[in-house]
Amino acid sequence: MQDAASLESMTLEQDRRISEVVKREQSRLRNFIRRRVSDPRDVEDILQDVFYELVEANRLLMPIDHVTGWLFRVARNRITDLFRKKKPERFSDAAVTHDEEAELVRLKELLPSPDAGPEAVYARNVLLEELELAIDELPPEQREVFVAHELEGRSFKEMAAETGVSVNTLLSRKRYAIRRLRERLQDVYDELTRS
Repeated sequence: MQDAASLESMTLEQDRRISEVVKREQSRLRNFIRRRVSDPRDVEDILQDVFYELVEANRLLMPIDHVTGWLFRVARNRITDLFRKKKPERFSDAAVTHDEEAELVRLKELLPSPDAGPEAVYARNVLLEELELAIDELPPEQREVFVAHELEGRSFKEMAAETGVSVNTLLSRKRYAIRRLRERLQDVYDELTRS
């Protein structure tokens, strides 16, 4: 009788600890997944899978030294699994000016190929997400010129006519935008290529 009571007490203690971990880590983990996965349903599925793994690990009495690190590692693995299952999205054919010769290179050609496996798809998505954040951080004048020329395909002549700003000024703003984007994205690129 005492064994049943101690087993029940131990089970209740495990449930309490799992509930605390879920409450403490759920928001951070959801944000981590959301930054890497675009579909909100997939985000919730992955989050549930991660917590299910935690419950199973506890049920099987698997030792987990650092719960937070373990949760994020499981989340990364589930994200990779998701990208293996899903067909990669088609990214825009938006052009990016490369170097001073104004040679146009397609954005998708600068990113890792989605055919190179799930790690490449993951790296590609991280880079696109960071690029979007970096563009948002540009000063407004630089962002407007960069987006109009590179993503919307508008000419400098057309923008100059609309805004009354000289073509040279627009070119200069774009050059500064590209320089800032390169600096901002270099750390992300280095981190991904180190992995």
